[in-house]
Amino acid sequence: MKDSQIKQTPNWLVGLLSAIIWGSGQVLNRQYLKGLLFFLIGTGSITAEIVTGNYLNMSGGYSLRMNGGFFLKGIWGLITLGTQPRKMGLTGLTAGDHSIVLMANGIISLLIILILLFLYVWNIKDAAKSRSAINETGKWESSLQYFQKIWGSMYAYIVLSPSAVLLLFISVLPIVFGVMIAFTDYSRNNTPPTKLVHWVGLDNFITVTQVFSWMHTFLGVLAWTFVWAIVATVTTYFFGFFQAVLLNDSAVKFKRFWRSIYILPWAVPAMISALVFKSMFNGQFGPVSQFLLDIGLTSERINWFTDPNHTTLARILALLVNLWLGFPYFMALIGGTLTNVSESLYEAARIDGASSGQMFWRITLPIVYKATAPLLMLSFVSNFNNFGVIYFLTEGGPANPNYNFAGNTDLLITWLYKLTLDNRLYNMGAVMSIIVFLIVASFSLLNLRKSKSFEEL
Repeated sequence: MKDSQIKQTPNWLVGLLSAIIWGSGQVLNRQYLKGLLFFLIGTGSITAEIVTGNYLNMSGGYSLRMNGGFFLKGIWGLITLGTQPRKMGLTGLTAGDHSIVLMANGIISLLIILILLFLYVWNIKDAAKSRSAINETGKWESSLQYFQKIWGSMYAYIVLSPSAVLLLFISVLPIVFGVMIAFTDYSRNNTPPTKLVHWVGLDNFITVTQVFSWMHTFLGVLAWTFVWAIVATVTTYFFGFFQAVLLNDSAVKFKRFWRSIYILPWAVPAMISALVFKSMFNGQFGPVSQFLLDIGLTSERINWFTDPNHTTLARILALLVNLWLGFPYFMALIGGTLTNVSESLYEAARIDGASSGQMFWRITLPIVYKATAPLLMLSFVSNFNNFGVIYFLTEGGPANPNYNFAGNTDLLITWLYKLTLDNRLYNMGAVMSIIVFLIVASFSLLNLRKSKSFEEL
């Protein structure tokens, strides 16, 4: 609605009003419903702080620990991680601070404060922007018209926003919590609630890089993790490639039967298969060791996964089991890709006198590799974090006395698991998780860039 008698009000003044009282600038712009929504958000956050705090009882003075509400005490707890540990008394544990709970609550409160800060800035900018449009056009825009315009222009963002908020608290919050643990002394020797956790800065990272036992373990496990990831990826890829080429040959009969047989290792859960192989290669009771003993190939039972003098044997067996579990995926993937290779290419090659080997290396391999290269990189990343096969098959064994809480077949991910759940070295486990994340993220980013997944259409 146009009104020639509109009083020109400076944009900054309307924005200032909304900065002082949420939604007041919108009310001045005659957008009453929008102003009411912003006002409810602002007053609701303040009310939540007052209700969750102890502001009615400040006879002993105000302190964030005793009187602060959810937001202020949350930030205090995140900064201090508590000041009074709980102690065991005659009636049980006394009242005190739990550092880990304070950290979790602090992260949650910080995330909510960031969301409220975003809405607060939006409230100010919206009031000033709306007033600028009113001053220029001489028209009042109602709240209903504003919401209709927003719904039409930002529909995708509105629909995505609930998922984004949910993702913030389900995915981002645990990641932030894990990263923060790496900068504390949270371990089995310093466990709440009877003890407080403290911020230690980069001390844990310095320990990994400067203390020989930790550095030796880290470099050894890291080197084996890379060897495992590369060999496991290459072997499953090319063996799956080989099987797919054989099944694609016109001389092979009953192709559906053979594909069904070879896909079974992939269909059975990897954990079950790993446990079956672990039982088969059990050094004391396994049938494989007994069979080799019965036919005279060995004079005693072989401890496949526990003999510290034959660590290579355990690693080779782990790679073979992973090959058994992983090749069907590439067989199915490459088999589907082969069906899209034009037969005319092979006909032309035959006319030119090319052999079967030349057709494979010059036609089949380049075409299939180009189509499957991004998935090959993803398989490398998956094998880098292949927790199931190693943990359920070897449990990281054979033991290595020169390593800190790691065995000869442990990957970084299984070592991280042992540090946290088995040995309760949460701070060192968090450091390892950050390192693993940086490595995996680097390869994932490289894969996405090579596959042009970041390019906009």
